[in-house]
Amino acid sequence: MTLSTTDIVHLFETRATRQYGREAVSQLEHALQCAHLAEMAGETDATVVAALLHDLGHLIAAQKEERLDDTQQRDDLHQFIAIPFLRGLLPDAVLEPIRLHVDAKRYLCAAEPTYWASLSPASQRSLELQGGAYTSEELAGFLAQPYAEEAVRLRRYDDLAKVPKASTPDLAHFQKKMEVLVTAG
Repeated sequence: MTLSTTDIVHLFETRATRQYGREAVSQLEHALQCAHLAEMAGETDATVVAALLHDLGHLIAAQKEERLDDTQQRDDLHQFIAIPFLRGLLPDAVLEPIRLHVDAKRYLCAAEPTYWASLSPASQRSLELQGGAYTSEELAGFLAQPYAEEAVRLRRYDDLAKVPKASTPDLAHFQKKMEVLVTAG
């Protein structure tokens, strides 16, 4: 079942107001900050919308407990959960960076020696569950994929989008960008 932009907004309004794992922001604040950072960097609307929706899988997942804690033993694969619900609504320029944003973290941990230390403790913990840093063989394979560069930029916005009480445009602002992409598709 493909979601509509109204469905997506409803998910954010009803399921994204709780604290985002062990971060100091809600999932909605995180999504808005991530999209705002992408917009401020001059990204395309597709990358801005990908930044907004990159963690939508957490909201779709039918879990009683959405927080990542120290007892979690496996990754929830949130980067894949949202894709079937968005395919047919949004173009690959949105979907692929979402799908690749976890791999982008694994890539950056291998490619940049100081990157791992810059991650929040929650992101460091989730990286362990997601397979850890890439091997040297995996690095080249990641970069060869379409939209890998956009995913790396999205990842950097994701890492910075954890500031309590940061000022951002509201959800309606980004909903308009989604609707333009839906109409164009």
